[in-house]
Amino acid sequence: MRSIDELDERLSRPRPELVEDLRRLDGDLVVLGASGKLGVSLVRLAVRGVEEAGTGARVIAVSRYSGPGAREAMEATGAQVVAADVADDDALAALPDAANVVYLVGAKFGTEGNQSGTWETNVYLPGRVARRYAGSRISALSTGNVYPLVGVGSGGATEDALPGPIGEYAMSCLGRERILEAASRRDGTPMAIIRLNYAVEMRYGVLVDLAQTIDAGEPVDITMGSLNLVWQGYANEVTLRALLHVSTPPLLLNVTGPETHSVRRLATDLSAALDKPVTFTGEEEPTALLANAQRCHGLFGYPDVAVPELVEATAHWVRAGLPTLGKPTKFQRRDGKF
Repeated sequence: MRSIDELDERLSRPRPELVEDLRRLDGDLVVLGASGKLGVSLVRLAVRGVEEAGTGARVIAVSRYSGPGAREAMEATGAQVVAADVADDDALAALPDAANVVYLVGAKFGTEGNQSGTWETNVYLPGRVARRYAGSRISALSTGNVYPLVGVGSGGATEDALPGPIGEYAMSCLGRERILEAASRRDGTPMAIIRLNYAVEMRYGVLVDLAQTIDAGEPVDITMGSLNLVWQGYANEVTLRALLHVSTPPLLLNVTGPETHSVRRLATDLSAALDKPVTFTGEEEPTALLANAQRCHGLFGYPDVAVPELVEATAHWVRAGLPTLGKPTKFQRRDGKF
């Protein structure tokens, strides 16, 4: 994964298990919020998987496509592209029907200072989408931020843990889950809610954040001393395969890797791969944002790209000056302000 083409091919390469599940899935698939940081790679994976499955299902990618080249990039995936603002009632009503929906719309960056807009996007809009696609299977992206900070030796919060969101972004994400659950119970709409943290690829994620900090000669803050991470391709695959496991009320699914990682150790490994020294600031706190993904791994197996490979590929990417998304995760924040 040392070039954009190689990375995009790897992200969109369907494993046999995904192809088999897509073969079992009847009906078209619509992806809402398709041009976000996850959307393009997920759509490309879905298109390739459906082609290999041979079902003839349509993959319909819906977004505003407001950025330069965004629509063209999506069209290159082979999906049917629909430019629409799903926040507009008329546009939402006019969207194609589909038996399967992947919901990726959400607001995180810029939450601080725009709390009302965040709640409108993360809570009000999902309820309207759930009414529009009542009765369809819905796999909806959420976040592990709905959990409280837990002990670093706890193994992470399970899906049965009580939520404890910190800050308005996390509270709005729990609000999204509650609204979707209410719609599921009201309309009998089967859903899966994907609590993801932290997905990584070479252009985005906690490893990029750490590598860029080290490359710039800045100290790494280790106050949030532990974290989970997972290969983006695996997260995309699980989000699609979860459509076969939807339920009423919704299936809750933590999606991350099996390990609890030390931020200090990850930074040390990246430092060696970058051949640059690393310094640290702060002291590790005894709690962190951690999730236990045993349920996910029991259903879908383990991630197919190991962390050492991700560390090496990220270091090469940053060292080579290849493009990144410019969206730091702010995983260090313990106050929930993003």
